[in-house]
Amino acid sequence: MRRSIPLALAAVLTMTLAACGGNSSGSAGSPAPGETTTLKVGTIGIGSDAAIKLAADKGYFKEQGLNVEFSVIANPPAGIAAAQSGQIDVTYTPSIPLLNALSQNVPLKIVAAADGYKDGANAGSELSRVDDTGLLVQKTSAISRPKDLEGKNVSVPARKAQLEVTVSKLVKDDGGDPAKVNWMVLDASSALQSLNSGRVDAASLIAPFTSKAMSEGNRLLASPGVEFFEQGAIGLWVSGANTVKSKEKALEGFRAAIYKANAYANEHIDEAQQVSADITKTSIDVVKSGAVNYWPDAVRIEDIERANTNLADLGFLNSPVKLPGDLIFGK
Repeated sequence: MRRSIPLALAAVLTMTLAACGGNSSGSAGSPAPGETTTLKVGTIGIGSDAAIKLAADKGYFKEQGLNVEFSVIANPPAGIAAAQSGQIDVTYTPSIPLLNALSQNVPLKIVAAADGYKDGANAGSELSRVDDTGLLVQKTSAISRPKDLEGKNVSVPARKAQLEVTVSKLVKDDGGDPAKVNWMVLDASSALQSLNSGRVDAASLIAPFTSKAMSEGNRLLASPGVEFFEQGAIGLWVSGANTVKSKEKALEGFRAAIYKANAYANEHIDEAQQVSADITKTSIDVVKSGAVNYWPDAVRIEDIERANTNLADLGFLNSPVKLPGDLIFGK
């Protein structure tokens, strides 16, 4: 997947993308006139970060009296651990790592939607235009359906994480057994090289590697993300419960700025795609040839519950997590 750094190094390389004038205050409550509240936010450097980057560049955080410091973290579980411990105030995570954490009684709250799919996205005819993940095989591969992955080598960025989960659902729904797939952990660049060389039979990839794989002659077998989640918020901005208590007003401002930026990104796709290209250090042509990001304006509990049920049905959870009534901040 995209370039990232461990949290310890990220502390050194933190970027203050929305620096504001005045004194910084990390305490609860709204800042006094002329002061700002600092929020430390963890991202993972993916294309959908365009919206939060726009929020910083266009002064939406400043409008809310916020000074937001960004750090690129290694992966969502690392961000969740940092948010729980108070090292950072807000972090990016898809709903699957969130549900895994909640199943272990980690106290987290959803602050806002980071990315996702429009309602009805899974009913479209070109799923690759809405899903930035993809399951790729060589053009001449005999694999024609997910069930054919039984006994085959399939790459994933990490075990028991989002791409293994979503591809497993494809296999199961097609009548196959995900336990019979030979899962191989490879980063996106290595996975694409292994697919091209035949070391793996299929590669689970995320943009921009999905577009790159197809440009190199590989075939898209399925779009696992949108087929698993269907619609709604997938990527989320979350905080630890203690942060929600101590920085409630600041998080309200963060949420307002995020949703203003999400709306702007949806209305100015070309600009947002250029920001995505800059973040991922990818050619704008490659970005435009892939899925078009979508930034939701709310988080709905039914969308989280759908992922929750799917995880349990696939055996990644012993049973669905009992979601707290106040899981979504401000509701």
